[in-house]
Amino acid sequence: MGGMAAAAALAGCVGVEEQGTPTSGGSSGSGDSGGGESTAARTTEPAVDPGTATTWYARSSAEGETLKGVIEEFNAQSRHAVEGSDLSDLEQKTQSAIPASQGPQIFEWAHDWVGDYYQRGFLSDQSENLSVSMDTFTDAAAEAAQFDGATVGLPFAAETVSLLYNKEYVDSPPETVSEMVDVMEEHHDPDNGTYGLGYPLNAYFMSGFAQAFGGHYFDPEADEMLGLANDETVKGFQYILDTFVPYMPNDTQYGPQAAAFSEGNAPFAINGPWFLGTAREKGVDVGVTSFPTADGSEPSPYTGIQLWYFAKGMENSESDAAAAREFVEWYVTNEEQLLADAESHGFIPVHENLAGADDLPSTVQGFSEAVQQGVPMPTHPRMGDVWGPLETGFGKALDGNMSVSDAMVEAEETIRSNWE
Repeated sequence: MGGMAAAAALAGCVGVEEQGTPTSGGSSGSGDSGGGESTAARTTEPAVDPGTATTWYARSSAEGETLKGVIEEFNAQSRHAVEGSDLSDLEQKTQSAIPASQGPQIFEWAHDWVGDYYQRGFLSDQSENLSVSMDTFTDAAAEAAQFDGATVGLPFAAETVSLLYNKEYVDSPPETVSEMVDVMEEHHDPDNGTYGLGYPLNAYFMSGFAQAFGGHYFDPEADEMLGLANDETVKGFQYILDTFVPYMPNDTQYGPQAAAFSEGNAPFAINGPWFLGTAREKGVDVGVTSFPTADGSEPSPYTGIQLWYFAKGMENSESDAAAAREFVEWYVTNEEQLLADAESHGFIPVHENLAGADDLPSTVQGFSEAVQQGVPMPTHPRMGDVWGPLETGFGKALDGNMSVSDAMVEAEETIRSNWE
């Protein structure tokens, strides 16, 4: 259901509920049914609890306000109800509340928790209860919502990082990193507070160029799942150090790197759709394009799929579970709202009717092209142990304390030790 169709269908549900259970025979206003049974003698079936679903999410202020409005719209149209809470510590709260049977029916997050949370018993398989076909979504999105044959959520948007450019400084987006370097060289003047690029050097943001030359962080299908110390991956990390770091602010954390671009002091940034609002609020005329080729190779960033997860709380009350399912199914198929989120917040639709559509905003089209370049983050539970040692190792190479190769060998040793 999308847009007005969803509203009409939900309004129909409301109408059926308000009519109540029909009485058996007789005309309204009559004290006798014609069969000798008085109205007072008739029994009325007890009302069915329509259910109230609790949902947790962690959004930026603007995205959170939009979701509040969407929940209010649903509640006004449906016999069911949804109560939402925006939590800054969503991971901690889900991990403590769900095992204690105090968590929500549904919560919103990227798909990288799927494997870990499912194996820990935090999620509910709703495969047999859904009325939405997984064919509604792109293949990558549908796959991200499933694990070991279980459907543990429904997808509504993709996300990844890509190349942002300030249209005041860049006439047309670069097709190669070489072209990009020419522009960075022109604008890089740190003594006067300007730079060539804002690029937070965390594992997720680096994945595009780290995996550009055939390398990978983690492949659950491979005999040797880790690929950090592979020659191809090491080449990617070294490429970042040699090509981009010289044109960036010295502090490689998210805040300073993002500020360089949002304050209008850099022609380029590598960031995600969540950053668009910040840059625009600062007056930057932002363009978005897919990653330029790196020495003839195409970057391959990790992509995330935003899901409404079905939490273990779905199994505590069927009426609450019904409310949760109806809200989620309505949300992920409401094409009007999905387009509105793309316009307002840069969400990248994964609905088959909208993914890559020509009427998407140009910035969303740019991110959508980057999604096509990339690969979904693995949902395997062991992936969670990769991020920290990877970033620690890269930090040692960045500081000049170790070669990239040695740092990644050490990182892999740490990860395997943690697995054991």
